Amino acid sequence: MSKIGINQLLKMKQEGIKFASITAYDATFAKLFDDEGMPVILIGDSLGMVMQGHSDTLPVTIDDMVYHTRCVRRATSKALVIADLPFMTYADPSSACANAAKLMAAGASMVKIEGGDWLCDTVRQLNRNGVPVCAHLGLTPQSVHVFGGFRIQGRDEQQADEIYHHALALQAAGVQLLVLECVPAALAERITKALRIPVIGIGAGNATDGQVLVMHDAFGVTSGYTPKFTKNFLAETGDVRAAVRQYMAQVADGSFPGPEQTFN
Repeated sequence: MSKIGINQLLKMKQEGIKFASITAYDATFAKLFDDEGMPVILIGDSLGMVMQGHSDTLPVTIDDMVYHTRCVRRATSKALVIADLPFMTYADPSSACANAAKLMAAGASMVKIEGGDWLCDTVRQLNRNGVPVCAHLGLTPQSVHVFGGFRIQGRDEQQADEIYHHALALQAAGVQLLVLECVPAALAERITKALRIPVIGIGAGNATDGQVLVMHDAFGVTSGYTPKFTKNFLAETGDVRAAVRQYMAQVADGSFPGPEQTFN
């Protein structure tokens, strides 16, 4: 597999080829995923929960993200590496640029931010400074206290329309990828068909262009609550590398996520 960039993902969308992505936080797993041909690796601020033991992602700092991004980048040669900008590190365009510069210097090829059309100016400023942006809509974990918990978003018509229009506005501002988390499958399909850019789902049905999972969920090693949209691929294969291959294959053929991992 050659080095993956946004143009390759865009071509896959245009050709109807679905792709998998996964989180990684260290060099060992990043290399394993890269070796197995995972096209996209995300250093998520989910590390606050799965690596640091917090109840949400809010305590994660930019220094935490820089450290883990460096670890992942050292071990990858082919995958597109995306890093999250953590809570309140992109409250204004200036802060976003300063903190994105740290992640890009650490080895990220793109940064991810959570939120809607109020971030359009920030997206444009990041792009002007050479920073590609992945947006994140639906259940945005950094807003967990606004939502009153980890709740499905977009089930009523008004909220669904708002998410849809946020997606269009962010694309127009220059976003190159979109993550949709925990939204009804019909809404995710509507957005995926409307956008030129690739859409990656997590708990958003199988009509999106790609899927992403937290690696701990994909291997069934998450302590405590297990989200509905996950699947333990390790339990079915008994081998980590085989589990990664099965995950990618089931995303590619559309069998994952299935009805049991989908919200309506």
